[in-house]
Amino acid sequence: MDTSLEIIAEARYLRLVRLGRWEFAERVRISGVVCVVALTRDQRLLLVEQLRVPLGCRVIELPAGLAGDTSATQGEPLQAAAERELLEETGYRASSTSRLFCGPTSPGLTNEQLTFFFAKDCELAETRVSDPSEDILVHAVPLPAVDAWLDEQTALGKAIAIKVYAGLYVARQLGAAAC
Repeated sequence: MDTSLEIIAEARYLRLVRLGRWEFAERVRISGVVCVVALTRDQRLLLVEQLRVPLGCRVIELPAGLAGDTSATQGEPLQAAAERELLEETGYRASSTSRLFCGPTSPGLTNEQLTFFFAKDCELAETRVSDPSEDILVHAVPLPAVDAWLDEQTALGKAIAIKVYAGLYVARQLGAAAC
């Protein structure tokens, strides 16, 4: 295989490259990507909803985002990024946050690795530090009702990010352990 990397296009956080016959996207100028499985004290799963232009519809997701993507967050530990994203996107803080696992999001398309965190006993923060450029709706869905709720959202034409189902599995395992 040809080992010379050719840059096809580059943007702020993505680079499209060619290596031999492979064309793929690389994440650049970040220290990682985080995703948060967040449960409230009363066993509600925190989900966010926002318009995702590439899909052309609103998408139900777990709180997530980039780590180390600004000058203020360069060198930011992934756990700190997860806690920041949870607060920015939902207005909630957790009593504790722990790393769950890390893996590739779409290994045939990108080198992006997603690190999941579990946020336990989340409560609304006194002040929400939100990103004004994001139009995010927050949903706190009772864990036993999540499947039916997701079906309703799909029927309304919304997409469900696949990572929600991984998070739901974890929430059920860890949520049951907390009861």
